[in-house]
Amino acid sequence: MTTYQQWKQKAAELSLDGRAFIAGARCQAASGETFATLNPASGQLLAQVAKCDDAEVDRAVAAARDAFEAGVWSKAAPAHRKAVLLRLAQSIDEHAEELALLEAQEAGKPISECMGLDIPESAACIRWHAEVTDKRYDALSPSGAEVVGMITREPIGVVGAVLPWNFPALMLAWKIGPALSVGNSVIVKPAEQTSLSTLRIAELAFEAGVPAGVFSVVTGLGESAGQALGRHPDVDLIAFTGSTATGKRFLHYSADTNLKRVVLECGGKNPQVILPDVTDLDAVAEQAVAAAFWNMGENCSAGSRILVHSSQRAQLVEKLQAVLAGWKTGDPLDPDVKLGALIEREHYEKVLAHIEQANAQGARLVCGGRAALADTGGWFVEPTIFDRVTPEMAIAREEVFGPVVCFIEYDDVEDAIRIANDTCYGLAASLWTDNVNSAHKVAARIRAGTVTVNCFGEGDLSTPFGGFRQSGFGGRDKSVYAHDQYCELKTTWLKLG
Repeated sequence: MTTYQQWKQKAAELSLDGRAFIAGARCQAASGETFATLNPASGQLLAQVAKCDDAEVDRAVAAARDAFEAGVWSKAAPAHRKAVLLRLAQSIDEHAEELALLEAQEAGKPISECMGLDIPESAACIRWHAEVTDKRYDALSPSGAEVVGMITREPIGVVGAVLPWNFPALMLAWKIGPALSVGNSVIVKPAEQTSLSTLRIAELAFEAGVPAGVFSVVTGLGESAGQALGRHPDVDLIAFTGSTATGKRFLHYSADTNLKRVVLECGGKNPQVILPDVTDLDAVAEQAVAAAFWNMGENCSAGSRILVHSSQRAQLVEKLQAVLAGWKTGDPLDPDVKLGALIEREHYEKVLAHIEQANAQGARLVCGGRAALADTGGWFVEPTIFDRVTPEMAIAREEVFGPVVCFIEYDDVEDAIRIANDTCYGLAASLWTDNVNSAHKVAARIRAGTVTVNCFGEGDLSTPFGGFRQSGFGGRDKSVYAHDQYCELKTTWLKLG
């Protein structure tokens, strides 16, 4: 087990390179401009990152298109693409400490989670999609003996992937795993707050054998590099994970330009529904705390609304407090810390404003509710529980994206289902019940892309992830279903003589 002091020493020795990665090489922006990436736990400068704009996006897209048309990746044998992606997965595993340190410092994520989950899962995701590469079959239509109707998948071409800051490496893997597996060229625009691990993985991919131009990273701001990628007429598909408001912009970019395909995974205001028949509230409390506070609540599938029957509310509130008392807030490089820093000052102030508004609207503050560790210079917020929340309060309707959870009482199961679905979102939900019939019936009526029963989670790599309503559009991440959205479906009709 690496100690806190050892992690701090490793972090001090780490080389940080903020140059973009285009056509197989690191480069500065043509303008020479950079922007600062900061450590959320201290507010201090980590590195200067290339501030790419239209010029770099144009260059990356041209290199991606040239590589795609040349067939160095798009027409390579599936077994070859599989072997290269497996080497990339192995390389991510071999550089796990370096990548984990990059994410812990740049995203404020606990090092224990980066090492124990995010980076291993990123490698596992690339490996999973690599293994699918040579195991997908195309089809023949049942059109009779006088014709051959071939139904085949072809890579769509040039894919733009725009990433969020909460799970930088993992969301990168969710995008490039299937997109590269089927033969596309990919240009990634990481969130400006978290560019470093994506840049490093791009280097590892090139070293593993992904040809120049097939995987580039343009770093920069959303309004410049992100918009340029979304509006580019030679990009065939945009895959985006982030806020619903930003996701809608990419639909406008597509409509205004070349009708590129758009795949969105957006926000959520996810319910945790505890039915009155549940007897083990201790197990519920453990999972409910993880659902609400994992990654400081900076998670689109966070279970930020706990719906509980009035007969169990007080007991469950008490049990959540007891579990949460064991969750330490502090420096992400401390292996004992479970709650790190929020991503940036603007977001930190937004979360505190949500808490202030909930207080003003009459929610009862159970614990937390304040800024923490101000002497560090970092952006820490105490884990916060609100009780006596009503469904019309802002805290029950708006995505906070921070360490805040609210309790909402319901009268009966019908009322619980109504409240659970009373949102513009539909990404995820959790349901607790001791009755298998209730599990099936209630889960079927909750409008969400993923419903977990008697646990919190997002499934595994074999299950699709995405949302209903304003939580998603156009496709799913993970599973074999993700491969199809990065392909065009072609019919070839052969008339036999």
